[in-house]
Amino acid sequence: MSRKVQEMDIKKSKNIQFNMEWVQKYSTLIVLVLMFIGFSVSVDRFMTIVNLTNILQQISILTIVGCGLTFGFAAKEIDLSVGYIVGLTGILVPMLLVNGVDLWFAITIGMGAGLVVGITNGLLVTKIGIPSLIATLATGSILFGINFMLTGGRAIYGGLPDSYLFLGQGRLLGVPILAFFMIAAVALAWFVMERTVFGRYIYAVGGNEKAAELSGVRIVFYRTAALTIVALFAAVAGALLAARLGSGQPNVGERYLLDGLATVFIGMTMFRPGTATVLGTFCGALFIGILDNGLNLIGMDSYIQNIVKGIVILVAVAIVSRTTKLKLL
Repeated sequence: MSRKVQEMDIKKSKNIQFNMEWVQKYSTLIVLVLMFIGFSVSVDRFMTIVNLTNILQQISILTIVGCGLTFGFAAKEIDLSVGYIVGLTGILVPMLLVNGVDLWFAITIGMGAGLVVGITNGLLVTKIGIPSLIATLATGSILFGINFMLTGGRAIYGGLPDSYLFLGQGRLLGVPILAFFMIAAVALAWFVMERTVFGRYIYAVGGNEKAAELSGVRIVFYRTAALTIVALFAAVAGALLAARLGSGQPNVGERYLLDGLATVFIGMTMFRPGTATVLGTFCGALFIGILDNGLNLIGMDSYIQNIVKGIVILVAVAIVSRTTKLKLL
């Protein structure tokens, strides 16, 4: 009799453990669905084709930035310069275009600038030994100054070719072109992180650096590569953002730092709690996009929205920290 009781207790404890794990993995996703339903019911204009496609367009740039940050977080590196990289390519590409440079050559130069910043960040962290939080904060400050130096603090308007503007403003079958770029970025990042040796090594470096090094993983290379990929995704986002706005603005990328971090932190509360995943980041971007859109439609002031997003980030980080002992420094 006592043996049966023990077996029932064990089975009951396993069921409780399974339920807790299920809640940890999908609670944020459930909140996302409930929020979507709530806005759909309470806001008349929310569930319209126009508004839903607008949400896709609004989260496209953010998702691309978030996909890059996912590589950094997986390697336990935080890049605080992403917003300024977005701003750099967001003015560099339009500046080249208005001066007659070929479209794809201008974009290539923009990507090259992102590559240089990413490699610089990586070397500062791996070779000099500066924590990524400090190194990228400093490079972000430098980029902020460069952005304003290049433009004199003025936006770049007019003279942009239609082929470039189409990348940010065009639609295909009613779907924003930006949404296709977003899908491509998510698919590429997911494949690299989940289906390649490179992605597994990035996770290994972030999970246990000493163990990874003893296993023969090139720590310096993969930490540098992670920060370089963060910058490259941010550079792509900056070029597309300028195309969407139809202008180059030196400070337009700043908001993508907070929102980009928010997408990754929110994503780390689902699927594999405590681990940065591309699908989690995409859901995090959806969370931020739907929240922003819904609050805008009900007429909430922008500063209140910032307060709400700050609270969301705190809650997400608190959940991850309590369940997985999150360490990023």
